Amino acid sequence: MTGFSLRSLFGRSSKKKGDRRRNTRTTPDVGTTILIVDDSKTIRRILAKMLTEGGYSTLEAEDGETAIEIARQSQPDLILMDVVMPGITGFQATRRLHKDSATSEIPIIIMSGNEQAIEEFWVIRIGAHDFMTKPFNRFEVFRRIEKILHNNDIL
Repeated sequence: MTGFSLRSLFGRSSKKKGDRRRNTRTTPDVGTTILIVDDSKTIRRILAKMLTEGGYSTLEAEDGETAIEIARQSQPDLILMDVVMPGITGFQATRRLHKDSATSEIPIIIMSGNEQAIEEFWVIRIGAHDFMTKPFNRFEVFRRIEKILHNNDIL
């Protein structure tokens, strides 16, 4: 996690003065499960804590291969997928999940510390539903999840 502090990754809010975002959330249905895929144990644990506090159940994988196995077995409602991991990349895992009839309907949000436009292009091309850059904050995580799972775009 070179160059990132926990506060910069998961700060309470990035609201600027005059920002008029609503502070409302959609409560998830009981059992709504999110698979967190990241080779950083710290990021997995912090996201798991954040999501659990938000009413979601979580599963964790530290690499793409494990993520594919867990997704096939557990059928999570959504996957948060890091890009750079040992073994297969998040892009490769996403592509495999998208092509597999057992997992093709699971929405995936790609996470990356690299903001290059090429990544956003590949996100769409491989079948992911959204792209979230690191560092991100609690508001951003829930906004993207709720937009996909609940068709609720918090402004």
